Formats: sequence, structure tokens, C-alpha cells
Amino acid sequence: MDSTNRLTGKTALVTGASRGIGRATALLLASQGAQVIVHYGRNEAEAAAVVDEIRRAGGKAEKVGADLQAADGPHRLAAQVRAIIGGRLDVLVANAGIAKDASLEATTVEDFDALFAVNVRAPYFLVQQLLPALCEGSSVVLLSSLAAHASVGTLSAYSATKGAVDTLVKHFASALGAKGIRVNAVAPGVVATDMSSFTKTEAGRGAVLGMQALQRVAQPEDIASAIAFLASDDARWVAGDTLRVDGGSKL
Repeated sequence: MDSTNRLTGKTALVTGASRGIGRATALLLASQGAQVIVHYGRNEAEAAAVVDEIRRAGGKAEKVGADLQAADGPHRLAAQVRAIIGGRLDVLVANAGIAKDASLEATTVEDFDALFAVNVRAPYFLVQQLLPALCEGSSVVLLSSLAAHASVGTLSAYSATKGAVDTLVKHFASALGAKGIRVNAVAPGVVATDMSSFTKTEAGRGAVLGMQALQRVAQPEDIASAIAFLASDDARWVAGDTLRVDGGSKL
């Protein structure tokens, strides 16, 4: 367990925590003392493995499932979370997201709607539904992307969702700041996850390194560390910001 224990006694929800950045974040928050609720959409077995890993290390964790593409998905998830934690949620990491690599010509209405449902609508209403449990000192961290402020491949619809997230951060931070609730986002570049499987090829790795100042491919733990910082009291005077965590991409 992390010796700092800076989140001891706090509760945290991480959406999309069965793999990738969400998994790394859940493990890190738990190592720092938080009770972590591990959300999954479809991968229950992987979420259970994350919970087991946290518990074996002496931490506290539960898993909850909800389809965030469904209109009532955030509402259902919030109800489950509040039943577990009671009246206080200290950290909300809205990490769950989907991507679609498609040209403007190839993007369908169904693709577009699904992207906005999961990447924008879900975190919006999850924050809304969890407001009764968020209180002074709570931290909300949304997931933006390098693609929100730079052209990256054929990701126009996905990029639009992350631009919307950056806008929501400012509005949420302004609306909730009077209650002592901080809202920020992290904007990763390319990270070696299932969503960026091209990083496993030599050509893909070369393309990534060609647009970065730091010459390695990011790992989920690199992003989790930034999320944990924003979740902690170390970032107590940071609000309404989107922190780029991209190794100096597209400078």
C-alpha cells in the first residue's frame, strides 16, 4: 500500500475501471487509502479482478455495473453508488468512454449519438445524480483528450465529445465551486490501452513518438497519477482546469 495514504477515509467512484486508465486509477486511489467503487459496463469479470487485487493489498473496493450508453444508465449507477457509500462521495472520476476512428464520410448517426451518449451525456447526468453525495472538499475529474485541441487522425466525432467535456469542466467548476467541490479534467495523449491498440505495432509506435516531446508510449499509470493528484488535497486550489498529460504531444 502507498505509504502516503493521502486518501485514507475517502470514497471514490471510477467509471470504466475494469481496464486501461480506469483500472490503473482505481488501483492507485485504493493504494492511497480510498474505498473505491469499480464501475464496469460489460466486463464484470475484469472488474471483479480489480476489486480482488485491491482487497488482496488490504484496500476496500466494490464493483457496480451500468450501461452508460442507456439514457438512464447514469441514474442507475448513481443509485447503486449512493446505496454503497451512504451520504458522502469524495472523488468521482468519470473515465468511461468510447472512441470511433472513422472519416467524416464514414461516420453514421448511430456512431455520433453513441459517442455523445457515453462521453458527454453520461458524465453530465452522473454528476447531477451524485450531487447529494458530493460535498465540501469533493473532487470531480473528467476525461478529456489531446484530440479536443489538436487534429489527431480521423476522430472528428470523438474529438467533439472531448471538446464538450472541456466546456463542461468550466461550467461545473463555476456552478459547484461555492459548495467547495472542485471539477477538473485530464487530457491524455495516446496511451497504450485497448482503445489505442495501434501502439502495439512498430508503425503505430513510430507515429506516436513522432508527435511527442517525450520519447516513449504512455502507460495507463502515467495518466492515473495525474488523476490521483487532482483527486487529492494536493490540488485543493485547482478548479476548472484541463490538465494535459500527453508527454508534450503536438507542441
